[in-house]
Amino acid sequence: MENLQNLIGYNHIYSTPYHSQTNGVVERFNATFVAQIAKLQSTQHNNWDEYLQAVVFAYNTGVYKSTKFSPYELLYGRTARVPIHIQPKEFTFLKPNDYFEQLKKTLRIFHQASRENILCQQQANQAYYNKNRLDPELKLRDKVFTRIYVSKGKLDPKFSPIPKIVVEIYHPMYVVEDECTHIRSQVHISDLRPINFE
Repeated sequence: MENLQNLIGYNHIYSTPYHSQTNGVVERFNATFVAQIAKLQSTQHNNWDEYLQAVVFAYNTGVYKSTKFSPYELLYGRTARVPIHIQPKEFTFLKPNDYFEQLKKTLRIFHQASRENILCQQQANQAYYNKNRLDPELKLRDKVFTRIYVSKGKLDPKFSPIPKIVVEIYHPMYVVEDECTHIRSQVHISDLRPINFE
């Protein structure tokens, strides 16, 4: 992965296991994408790949709540053309480069507007999320139970009965260590339950 990172030049960000909020954009896409594929595939569940292009096109031409634009518009500077649309009026440009300049100007306007829309939506989402949310903080050497994600039944315990110790703090992320095995894991605060001896 490091070689690929150096080749392409992307920023590799690690996410927390079993904490979907870390990868919110990806999880949101998957939630929409998987639901659409599931509705279209046959009862044998073996032809989902036939619908990939149609579902991706529908996703890319849909207007996002956060940006108020479709991904297609933000990439090409215009709405997608489908057979039911009336042919657009012709535009005449005096020089071949005029089209490119007009496209750059349109994309600049779209991108600026979408950035402002995203910021407004993020602030609204943050205010809604934080409205009734507690934000507990742990200290070094605190003992905690960690959430169990692989359970066999509904009545199984939600948290491991084996206590762990907080050894590093990157709030809201915490590194906890098993006292017996000394195995460390990085866990989000929402997946930890402090042990109170009072």
